[in-house]
Amino acid sequence: MPDKRAVIYCSASHDIDPAYNEAARQIVRAACLAGYDIVSGGSWRGTMGHICDEALQYGVKVIGVLPRFMQGLEHPGLTECIWTDRMSERKDAMREGTCLAIALPGGIGTLDEVAETYCLAKLGRYPGRVIVFNMDGFYEPLRQQLDLYVEKGMLDPVSRGLIQFPDTVESLIGLL
Repeated sequence: MPDKRAVIYCSASHDIDPAYNEAARQIVRAACLAGYDIVSGGSWRGTMGHICDEALQYGVKVIGVLPRFMQGLEHPGLTECIWTDRMSERKDAMREGTCLAIALPGGIGTLDEVAETYCLAKLGRYPGRVIVFNMDGFYEPLRQQLDLYVEKGMLDPVSRGLIQFPDTVESLIGLL
């Protein structure tokens, strides 16, 4: 079976609602059981740490991508750690070889990662699917903004369809 890789964008904060981390664990568990290796920001902090911990229990490859200035924050159990010099290189390395990008609730870095990935998908430069987990309406403003772009003619409906916004763990798992 060919390698399937999913990149997961998420928070590195310890200060978020624990429900987001529990949902992340459920999603990662389902992705691993569906045969995906997991790529993430690779830190032991916040949701990133929970993702790595969960994936390691299922024997899949757990690949972390970190810029060199974050040395010391890498999760100790990573199967592979890729170091980059710049954040822009990090985003490219995280996407490389993946067929699925999932954005979980996260901060400005997560928003940057999913926006670039979606833009690349629209331009035909990212072949994978883009899923944004809209738990508790977290990404509702983004979803509404994209719908407004369509309404105003700034985005065509086909391109809008390249990004999905499931709002429950079960609906996201159904997309795997």
